Amino acid sequence: MIDREDMMELTRRMTVKRTSFTRAAGCYLDRDGEPDGSFNVNFLNLSAAEREKQLAIAKAIPFSASNEKLLEYRFRPKAEGPGGIRQLLMAMRECGLKNDALMDTFYELVAEACTERMAGDYAVLVYHDRYDVPVKAMDKVRLGESEEVYEYLICAVCPLEGKYEPGKPVCGFLFPMFSERSCDTGHVAVYDARGSRHGMLWKLLGLLDAPC
Repeated sequence: MIDREDMMELTRRMTVKRTSFTRAAGCYLDRDGEPDGSFNVNFLNLSAAEREKQLAIAKAIPFSASNEKLLEYRFRPKAEGPGGIRQLLMAMRECGLKNDALMDTFYELVAEACTERMAGDYAVLVYHDRYDVPVKAMDKVRLGESEEVYEYLICAVCPLEGKYEPGKPVCGFLFPMFSERSCDTGHVAVYDARGSRHGMLWKLLGLLDAPC
């Protein structure tokens, strides 16, 4: 089960002034799943207006209704082995999204999972962040120093409302899980706007049949 307070701790920082996002990457695909442009940029190089727009998209994933539209899952064993999706996500996280070959592989996998269920053109957007998790006392008062660094990815799949203009996400995920204010690489939080437990990203992520 997802602790709502863990998700709120992340989303409270997703503002233009407070964000520590390092990078944003994305691919635009047509209704047949064919690429129609991509980008991969340092997040701080975006304009303030663009940063705000991208933060709103990213925030929609962890901010969604926990344990209703955002569910926690374990990876299947085959997804954790060599060549599995978890290995790919770990590599994307480790390089901070800077490896374009890894990103292209990821976009292709998302296209295979999502294209037939998308009504038109869409975007696959990925964000990288490093959060210095502060130590908190028993009364939850922040003590200031960092307890650990939680490095994570957010992916959002959004229908396009205009040329290269993504709308609200229809599905996405947060990896690794942020659980009990710590990193859990064995689990992923998956968002589906319909609240489906077998949504578009199910096959891609190789998930177990029941949420945690």
